[in-house]
Amino acid sequence: MIETALLALGLVLIVEGLVYALAPSLIDRMLVALAAFPPEARRLMGLLALIIGLALVWAAKALGA
Repeated sequence: MIETALLALGLVLIVEGLVYALAPSLIDRMLVALAAFPPEARRLMGLLALIIGLALVWAAKALGA
């Protein structure tokens, strides 16, 4: 279980690091765009991302990761 959590955290950090390294101005534009959404919409997006992430981790474990 801990191996999966570490793998997932490492992959998230790789993707986040790539975005900051390759397109830092994109982060600024994304933050401005996100600020335009009401807090409830941002919360819903976060919950959906969480559910999708859990499903992907479950699928990876089911496939033998």
